[in-house]
Amino acid sequence: MSEAAGPLDVFIVAGEESGDQLGAHLMDALKAQHNAPVAFRGVGGPRMERRDFVSRFPMNEIALFGITSIIVHIPNILRRVRETVAEIVARPPDVLVLVDCPGFNRRVARAVRKVRPDIPIVFYVSPTVWAWRPRRAAEMRPFVDHLLALLPFEPEVHRRLGGPPTTFVGHPISERLADLRPGPEDQVRRQASPPLVLVLPGSRRQEITRLSPLFADVLERVEAALGPIDWVLPAVPHHRGLIAAEVARWPVKPRIVDGEEAKFAAFRQARAALACSGTVTLELAVAGVPEVVSYRTGWLEAQIARRLITTDTAVLANHVIGEKVVPEFIQEFGTPEAVAAALAGIITEGPDRHAQLSAFARLDAVMDFAGEEPSTKAARIVLDTWRARRR
Repeated sequence: MSEAAGPLDVFIVAGEESGDQLGAHLMDALKAQHNAPVAFRGVGGPRMERRDFVSRFPMNEIALFGITSIIVHIPNILRRVRETVAEIVARPPDVLVLVDCPGFNRRVARAVRKVRPDIPIVFYVSPTVWAWRPRRAAEMRPFVDHLLALLPFEPEVHRRLGGPPTTFVGHPISERLADLRPGPEDQVRRQASPPLVLVLPGSRRQEITRLSPLFADVLERVEAALGPIDWVLPAVPHHRGLIAAEVARWPVKPRIVDGEEAKFAAFRQARAALACSGTVTLELAVAGVPEVVSYRTGWLEAQIARRLITTDTAVLANHVIGEKVVPEFIQEFGTPEAVAAALAGIITEGPDRHAQLSAFARLDAVMDFAGEEPSTKAARIVLDTWRARRR
């Protein structure tokens, strides 16, 4: 509990579905730790809105991905930045918490700090400075009081690059271990026939449409080689129609399941997975599901990325484990033949499957899953940052 204090006004900006989840849990933790009423305002999604949060505008307006998509929408993005900054300046909160969405939130933080340097600013989720554009770390230091990192190696990265003070608070996956990890009955299903294999083509429209032809070909090839497979595709709710339309054209059609309960049940029972690059690769690793990862982006994005990326793997699970154990097939290297062969190699027993399972077993120690819940730790740092700037 914090020391005796009055009501706390917290302005939160969350710009992704994952950010909405982080923001919602942070709201709960702040209410639990602050011994006075806490009011929230800003920008968020449905999870935050279920906690009586009123978003200034739809979160999906700033949850954009890909260079061409951002270029098309940049006039509206800049307008929303100006509106957000104007509200913060007109009615200064006690603390500003910016969750993920670095392109938008860095602009907000920089503008607010210039006009109202007295407002403490906490950034929740580190930009991927360890993968590309490392100069962003040092650029953030003047306008971020504290950075809350989800991954254990990020504080050292920011220290080395001259970034803001950074604390590893833990990944929200640690709060879903029971949902992800199999019980005895789930383990039996993992070994049963036909094998249950997850199909995860991404959570963004561009990812789904670009990977759909490849995934369709891969499923057909793997089933032709191994026999019947129970393919399961957990649908992202806001792209359910798009996914159904894409799958309708696939020669081998996965079962589409809806809702988090069905998704996590599939994770607990899956024998392997074909996935788009992203946070889901870490979820699969925590669930103990061997995986093959592929990713495709537009030509322009690919050319720019190849000049900016400083890491040798696009798979988050590989970064955390510190070993390139999960095979990845990016852009033109993601041929149907190569991806299908790799996927077949982890569905069946063999060295590739066992290597992933052995590496995944180290995650509990690396991610400190036995420690304090991330939202609890994050809330404490937000309150400490607010108190430090208040003195």
